[in-house]
Amino acid sequence: MRQLSALDAQFLNFETETNVANVAGLSILEGEVTRDDLVDLVEERSALVAPLRQRIAQVPFGLDHPYWVQDEALDLDYHVRELALPAPGSDRQLAAQVARLHARRLDRHHPLWEMYLIHGLEGGRTALYTKLHHAAIDGLGGADVLAAFMDTEPRPKRRARTRPEEPDRAPETAEMVIRTAGRLLANPAHMLRFLVSAMPYLDEIPLISRLPGAVPVSRATRWLTRQIGLGPEEVPELPKLSVPRTPFNGPVSAHRRFAFVELPLDEVKQVKNAFGVTVNDVVMTLAATAVRRWLIAHDALPLEPLVAGIPFSLRDVGAEEPGNQVTLMITSLDTQIADPRERLDAVHEAMRRIKDRFNLAPARWLRHLSESMPAALTGLADRAAFGLVAQTSPPVNLIVSNIPGPQIPLYVCGRRLLTQYPVSVITDASGGLNITAFSYDGQIAVGVIACRTMVPDVWTLPGYLREALDELIALT
Repeated sequence: MRQLSALDAQFLNFETETNVANVAGLSILEGEVTRDDLVDLVEERSALVAPLRQRIAQVPFGLDHPYWVQDEALDLDYHVRELALPAPGSDRQLAAQVARLHARRLDRHHPLWEMYLIHGLEGGRTALYTKLHHAAIDGLGGADVLAAFMDTEPRPKRRARTRPEEPDRAPETAEMVIRTAGRLLANPAHMLRFLVSAMPYLDEIPLISRLPGAVPVSRATRWLTRQIGLGPEEVPELPKLSVPRTPFNGPVSAHRRFAFVELPLDEVKQVKNAFGVTVNDVVMTLAATAVRRWLIAHDALPLEPLVAGIPFSLRDVGAEEPGNQVTLMITSLDTQIADPRERLDAVHEAMRRIKDRFNLAPARWLRHLSESMPAALTGLADRAAFGLVAQTSPPVNLIVSNIPGPQIPLYVCGRRLLTQYPVSVITDASGGLNITAFSYDGQIAVGVIACRTMVPDVWTLPGYLREALDELIALT
C-alpha cells in the first residue's frame, strides 16, 4: 500500500464544487475507433499504469492522509464511456463538450479517472478525452499515463495481460492509527525542515514573499548560511512582484470554457534561433502577447506586468516516483510591453533568472510546507486559504506551462494520433485562466481552459496566439 503524500492530498483537500482538480488530455485520432477496441486496449495496458487500478481509502476521521489501494473489481464499463457530437462536429462543439466533462468532479469511490470516446468529428476523426485527478499525477506523469496507451506503429504486437505481483491492500484500522501517530510525532520535524530550507527562499514563495520583511530576511539568511558554510552558492535575486487585478482573478465558477490551437514547431524554432532564446521563451511570449491582446480588448490591461505561475518538475532524470513531483515558480509576464521584440527579451530574461535560481536551489518549499501540516488540519486550511486569496490577494494571475512531448508519430488502437491537446486546472488561487502547451510530432498543441463567467470569449485566445507567432516571424 502507498499513502498519498501531503502534496498529493492537497489536490483532494482543496476541491469544492468550483475548484476541481482534474487534469486531462484530448487526443485527436485519424479515422474511427470503436469502444470495444478501446476497452481491450485499456484492459491490456491497465496493469502498467498504477493510477488506473487504485482508489482512495480514507483514514478514519480524516486524521491522516488517505491511502491508494488496489481496486480488485476495476469496472471498465464505468470508466470507459462514449458519446457523439451532433453534426457538423466542429472543433468548437468538441471544445464545449470537453469543457462540460472537465468541470465534473471524479467519484472518489472509484479509481480517479475516466475516458470518453467522442465520435462525430468533422473529417471522420475521433477524439479521446482522458481525465485523471491531480492527486494521482502531475503534468509529466499525466503524459506518461497517456503514453502507455500509445504505440510507435499502427499494428504493434499484443502484450500479455498482467497483474501487479503484489496488489496494494487497504490497511487495517489499527495500522492506520499507528501510522497516524507516527506522522503526528514527525510533524514538528517536518516544520523545522521547512523553516530551515525555506528561510533562504522566502522571496520565491507565493503570498509569503509579499509579507513585510520577507525579502530582506531571505537575503540575510542566504548570506549568513553561506558565511558558515552551510548555505548554497549565491543565487540570482528575484524581483518583487505585485499581482495586479484582472478580469480572470477572483473566485471561479463551476463552469469552464475550453479552446485549442496548433502552432508549427518549426516556426517557433525559427523565432528561437533568430533571437537566441529557447522554445519555452517563445511559448511564454506567445502567451503574454495573447493575454495582452485579450486584456486590451476588454479595456483591462494593467500598467504593471502580470504574474504567472510556472510549474517546474522535481523529478530526477529517469526517476519513476509516483504522485506529484512538482513545484510552482513565479515570474513576471510582461504584458505591459507594447513592442513584441522587447516583450520577448523581457520574458527571456525573467525565465533565465528563475531557471538559474531553480538549478542552483530547486524549490521544494511546497512539498516541505505540505508535510509540516497535520493532516487533520490541511483540508480545512487548504479550502480556507483558497477562498481567502481569491477575495484578497491572489498569488498569481494565471498558470502558463509548456510540456515537451515526442516528435514521432504515435498510434492509439491502430489509428494515428494527429494532435494531443492538454486540458489543465483553474482555481480560485491560480486564476481563472490556464494556458498549457504540449509539443508532439512537429506541432505545439495549446489548450486554453478558463472560467466560463470570467473568460466567456475564450476562443479569441487561439487566434491571438497565432497572430503573436506571425508577429514574431515577421521580425526574423
